[in-house]
Amino acid sequence: MSGERTKVLIIGGGFGGLFCARRLGGRDVDVTLLDRGAGHIFQPLLYQCATGTLSIGHISRSLREELARHRNVTTLLGEAIRLDPGARTVTAMRPDETTFTVSYDVLVVAAGMKQSYFGKEHFAEWAPGMKTLDDALRIRQRLFTAFEIAETLPPGPERDSWLTFAVAGGGPTGVELAGQIREVASRTLANEFHSIAPEDAKVLLFDGGDRVLKSFAPGLADKAARTLRSLGVELHMGVHVTDVDRDGVTVTPKAGGPAQQHAARTVLWTAGVEAVPFARHVADVLGADTDRAGRISVEPDLSVPGHPEVFVVGDLVGRDDLPGVAENAMQGGLHVAACVRRDLAGGPRRR
Repeated sequence: MSGERTKVLIIGGGFGGLFCARRLGGRDVDVTLLDRGAGHIFQPLLYQCATGTLSIGHISRSLREELARHRNVTTLLGEAIRLDPGARTVTAMRPDETTFTVSYDVLVVAAGMKQSYFGKEHFAEWAPGMKTLDDALRIRQRLFTAFEIAETLPPGPERDSWLTFAVAGGGPTGVELAGQIREVASRTLANEFHSIAPEDAKVLLFDGGDRVLKSFAPGLADKAARTLRSLGVELHMGVHVTDVDRDGVTVTPKAGGPAQQHAARTVLWTAGVEAVPFARHVADVLGADTDRAGRISVEPDLSVPGHPEVFVVGDLVGRDDLPGVAENAMQGGLHVAACVRRDLAGGPRRR
C-alpha cells in the first residue's frame, strides 16, 4: 500500500459502513462509499416510520450530506453486483440498470441483510417485510388503508378481517411493530372514525419459538411479552406460518396438529433475514464459508480468511453468534477503520 493513496471501497451505508467511513474521514486514504439508496437509515426506528409515528426525515439522512465535511470520502449511488478479487474491482448497477466499475485496495462489505421468506417468495406479495424506507412507506399505506376500508363496510366478518393485523416473527422488529400498531389503533386513531372503533383492532403475533425475543435474556423477553399482552397483542407461539394470501395467514403448530387459518387483510413479515445477493456472491468468489442465512465467516480482525484486504462488518458477520444490532455494526466499522490505519502505519492489526 505504498505509492499512491490507498483506495478503500465500502459497500453499504448502514451503521457499519457509515462508522467506518467517518473514522477514515480526514485520513491519508481515498474512501468511496457505495450504497444503493445513497442514504443512511436509522433502522431501529423504521417501525415508527411504518406506523406513522415518525416521518422519513426523522430516521434517514443523505450520505452525501452526512459525510460532506470529509473531503477524502466520496459517496456513490449504485448496487454492488459483481466482485473481481484479482483485479480488485467491484461492478455496480445504477438505478437505470447501467453499470460502472470501482477499484479498491481495501474492500469493506457492509451490505447488510434482506428479508427472508425461507424459500416461499410468493409470500412477499401479501406480507411485505420491513428492511428499507420503501418497505416502511408501503406498510404505512397498508395500515391506514385498512382502517379506511373498514370504515366503509358494515359490521361482519369482512370488516373484522380488515381490522385484524397479523405479524409473522417475534424478534425485535416484530415485537416493536405489533406493539406500535396497537398503540396507533388504541390512541392515535381512537376518535378519528365514525362507524368503526379502531381501538378494537386485533393484532396477532406469530412465532415458532416458545417466547418472543428469544435471542434476549429470558427476563427481558418475559417483560416484553407482558407489555405486548397489556397492549392487547395476541401472542401465538410455537407455530409456523405455512401460507399467506389475500385473506390472511395459515399457521401450523410446531408440535404437530391441524393447521389454523386467521382472517387478516394486513399481514406483515419480520420472521427472518438472509444475506443480500452481493454478499453471497462475495463468499462464492472468495471461497469463504457461510451459514444458512449467508453470513460470512471471518477472522478475529473481521477480514475474510485468505483475503486480508477484504473485511465484513455488520449483520453479515458470521462469527461468535453476534446479534444483528446497530452497536455491533458500529463497533465493527470502527474496528476495520483502525485496521486500515494500522496497515498504513506498518503496525500489526489488533483482534
